Amino acid sequence: MTRRTEWPVGATEPGADPGSGFAVGHLAGGEDEHGYESAYGYEDTYGPEAGGSHGPGPGPGSASGSGEGAGRRARSRSRSRGSPSSSRAEKGEPRDPVEQARNICLRLLTGTPRTRKQLADALRKREIPDEAAEQVLSRFEDVGLIDDAAFADAWVESRHHGRGLARRALVRELRTKGVDSAVIDEAVGQLDAEREEATARELVARKLRSTRGLDRDRRLRRLAGMLARKGYGEGMALRVVRQALEEEGEDTEGLDEPF
Repeated sequence: MTRRTEWPVGATEPGADPGSGFAVGHLAGGEDEHGYESAYGYEDTYGPEAGGSHGPGPGPGSASGSGEGAGRRARSRSRSRGSPSSSRAEKGEPRDPVEQARNICLRLLTGTPRTRKQLADALRKREIPDEAAEQVLSRFEDVGLIDDAAFADAWVESRHHGRGLARRALVRELRTKGVDSAVIDEAVGQLDAEREEATARELVARKLRSTRGLDRDRRLRRLAGMLARKGYGEGMALRVVRQALEEEGEDTEGLDEPF
């Protein structure tokens, strides 16, 4: 007599122990719980037609083999029918909103500093209660995982050196990150006017070559427009561009007017 035992494709039902599920619910083409390979599923042979054996060791038709398999299946089904809370626990999902908030913040802070407002917005989007969010955010500030002042200092240093942004552009960016105005003022204060103008000159010098061949007014608009997009004031931009053009022998008469 031949009986075909059909197992569910993949692992066990949600909530079941993944270890036991993999052992008895392996995909077709693997080995069954007794170590036998099958191309399309699990087919066990029982009774006299099979010669009373399925291979080395106890065959699946034996009482002990059948009993053990049934016991494992029963235990797996019992675990699968557990309560929703136990199922969530087995999946590693925290039930406490404070723990949820803590995990979300830690994931977001991994490798990327963020402001308190950015984290608060993320928690609100994930429907974390305000009380739990406030508790976690305050605790993270206490231990230094959230530090808006340090964030602002690093942002100014990075964006000024990396992108050549002026103070006005940096202030605008930090405001969108939710940094307090007093903290922003202190951070951008590290860029004095002399350093800002030196950076503007470097930007113009790098861009100047690509404008050669254009008429003077177009060069002026292109270079000054580049500085304006990076937050430099009109007066400084015009002064820096005019000086760069003069050094190339351009006639800059009449370029004192705003562009």
